[in-house]
Amino acid sequence: MNKIYNYEPVNEGSTKVFVFKKKLSKKGPGSKDKLPFYNPAMELNRDLSVIVGQWFVDNSNDHVRFLDGLASSGIRGFRLANEIDGDFEVMINDWDDDAFALINKNMEYCKLDNVVVSNSNLNTVLSENKFNYIDIDPFGSPVYFIDSALRSIYNNGIISCTATDTATLCGVYPKVCLRRYGALPFHSFMMHETGLRILIGFICRAAGKYDMGIEPLVSYSTDHYFRVYLKIKKGVKKANDSIKMVSCINSDKLCLSSKNTNSNIGPLWMGKLHNKHALQEMRTILFKKKLGTKHMVWKLLDLLEEEADAPAFYYTTDELASMLKCSPVKMKNIFEKLRSKGYVVTRTHFYPTGFKTDTPRDIIEKIFGESIEKN
Repeated sequence: MNKIYNYEPVNEGSTKVFVFKKKLSKKGPGSKDKLPFYNPAMELNRDLSVIVGQWFVDNSNDHVRFLDGLASSGIRGFRLANEIDGDFEVMINDWDDDAFALINKNMEYCKLDNVVVSNSNLNTVLSENKFNYIDIDPFGSPVYFIDSALRSIYNNGIISCTATDTATLCGVYPKVCLRRYGALPFHSFMMHETGLRILIGFICRAAGKYDMGIEPLVSYSTDHYFRVYLKIKKGVKKANDSIKMVSCINSDKLCLSSKNTNSNIGPLWMGKLHNKHALQEMRTILFKKKLGTKHMVWKLLDLLEEEADAPAFYYTTDELASMLKCSPVKMKNIFEKLRSKGYVVTRTHFYPTGFKTDTPRDIIEKIFGESIEKN
């Protein structure tokens, strides 16, 4: 017997699709069927994927094959197909039968001739096909699909993935992080950057098994997920160059006070998190697109571009103030002082009062103390 679904329309960017209608009443028995859901909080995530996808097509000489591998409603895949210009096609896949029914409804509604749909296990799809751009957006960790994605990606292709297991990567569950990512996390004010670098380091080590290297194009952290866009480069030299960027570090190098324990962190990616030139081109593309979170995407790309060439890890005025037992100093004052002495200092998207700099720690503490005295 065929299921009867209730749908409702949603609009994102310049695309309209249908999603499963939410049950408004809290009364009565709950449904046994847990239908795939549409998460409006991930609109920025999807908006940025349109920008990166357009950038990738603009910089490709050949026909591009996209995969939206864990599609749910298919909204990301349909948006890529509808909102990107150029020579490309999109496969939209989900193993769940309810999701596939929804994808087919949206396929019928959108009437896009550059889309094919699939109802298979993602690892099976990746084993049987080759793609230039693979998007993995799971509920939880992407680790279960990385090996298959690496075997499926063309040279110089992009693997983009989301990790929503932030508590694991941020050190709340260190044993899970060790099992899942083969790395030791660090639960501290620095946890979002260490978590993101653990994720990239894991993918880099997986790529190395297949003689592949990685180049992060865009990598960022939000309150509830990590997101990375990695260009995959085939070749032993590329693999070796990337692996050099993966190492373990001691927590003492990140701590600002003696109360922190001395422990190892990683292995994690110690190279750049973003490609500055690519970010500049993406910001140009952003002007031409209709996006619901356009202002937020612009603000994010602006921060990522600023920190693109900065050193790994950061300080915060809050932590410095806590260590020195004083009120925080304005970031503007710290920036002016450091730059006047010839040091590089930038904002960071990881923390509102955070800053990245090549200044030695003892100089940081001295300048911070001088700024307090002036205040």
